[in-house]
Amino acid sequence: MRTMATARQTHAPGSKLGLLSVFVSTLFQLSGVFMLSPLILLMLKKAEVSTTVAGLFAASTWLGIFIMTPFASIVTQKMGRRATMWLSSVMPLIAALGYFTTSNLGVWLALILIAGLADGLRWVLAEAFIAEFAPPGQTGRYIGAFATMIGLTFVIGPTLLAWIGPDSNDAPWVVITLLTTGLACTALIPLLPPDHDTDTARVGLNGLWHAVVSHPVIMLAGFVGGFFELGLASILPLYGLTLGLGASAAALLVSVSGAGSTLVALPAGVLADQFASPALGRRTLMTAFTALILLATSASLFVAHHSWLVWPMVCIWGAAGGALYTLAMIDIGAREKGLSLVNSTAVLVLTYTLGGLVASGLSGALIEHTLTVGFPALSLTVAAIGLAALLHTKRSADR
Repeated sequence: MRTMATARQTHAPGSKLGLLSVFVSTLFQLSGVFMLSPLILLMLKKAEVSTTVAGLFAASTWLGIFIMTPFASIVTQKMGRRATMWLSSVMPLIAALGYFTTSNLGVWLALILIAGLADGLRWVLAEAFIAEFAPPGQTGRYIGAFATMIGLTFVIGPTLLAWIGPDSNDAPWVVITLLTTGLACTALIPLLPPDHDTDTARVGLNGLWHAVVSHPVIMLAGFVGGFFELGLASILPLYGLTLGLGASAAALLVSVSGAGSTLVALPAGVLADQFASPALGRRTLMTAFTALILLATSASLFVAHHSWLVWPMVCIWGAAGGALYTLAMIDIGAREKGLSLVNSTAVLVLTYTLGGLVASGLSGALIEHTLTVGFPALSLTVAAIGLAALLHTKRSADR
C-alpha cells in the first residue's frame, strides 16, 4: 500500500506530465471556447438581437478577463494553483450548459462574464505552469510552443463550427465534449511543492504595483505586444475597408496577423534559449522585434496610396507583437517562481490586454477621421517609446 506521502507526490520543474496535461487541457478547452464564441453570436443574431447588443456580449468576455487578472494571484493564494486551475476549467463548462438550456439574455450576459473571469484565471495560471514545469534552459521553447498552440485554437474552434454547421444539433454537444475533455485533462496536472512564498509574496493591487516596479520594461514590452498583436487585429477589417479593400480581403487581414503571430512564437522562444547570457539575449530579441515593428509601422504613412504595403505590415505587427509577449513571459518565467510567478504573469497579461484595449479604443476613430496622420502617429509613438526603453535598459545591461 502506498503511503500518503507517495500518493501526494509532487513534481519539480521539468515535469513531462505537467507540461502534457497543461498543453492538452488548454488545447481542448480553448478550442471549445473559440467554437462557442461565434456560435453564441450567431445564436444572438438568429434571435434578432441588435448588432450593438451582440457586440456588448462579445466585449463582456474581455471585460471578465480584465476584471479577474489583477486578482488571479489572490485567488491562487487562497485556493492553491491546482484547485484554481480546476475552477477555471469548470466555470466555462457550466456557462456553456447555461447557454444551451436557457434563452434569457440577462442570464447569458452573466454567464459570458463568468466565463471571461475563468478565461482570465486560466490564461495566467497556464502560462505560469508552463514556466514552472519546463526543463531548465528550455523555458523559451516550451512557452513559444504553448503560444503557437494557443494560436491554433483560434483556427480549430471556428473551423469545427463551420464543418459541423452552426444550425446543427450536434454543435452544442461538440462544444460540451471539448470543454469536458479539457476539464478531465486539467485533473491530471501533478501536484507541485508548496509555494515557497505563499506567506511573503505580494498579491492583489499591492502585488501588481510591485511587479510593475520590478519589471517595468518587460511590462512595457507586453503593452506594446498587446497594442500591435491584439488591439490592432481587432480593427483590421475596418482599416482594410478604409483603404479600399473588399470585405473579404479586409477580413483576411486578421488571418494574416494571426498567422504571423502563430508562426513566429516558437522560433522566438527557441532562439531565446540559445544565448550564453539568456537575460541579455531576451532583451536583445525584444529590442530587435520592437525595431521591426517601428520599421513596419512607418509604412502606414504611405499605405493609403500603396495599399499592397498593408499585407507585410500587418503580418509583422502580428508576428513581432506576439513575439514580444512570448519573450516577456519567458523573461518572467526565468526570474520568478511560485506565487510571485503567478502575480507577475497576471501583470503581464494585464498590460498586454491594456495595450489591446488602448489600440482598439483609439485606432478606430483615428482610422476613420485621420487615416494618414493620426493613426500612424499613434502607432509610431507606441513603437518608438517601447524601442527607446528597451535600448536604454539593454545599454545598461551591457555595461
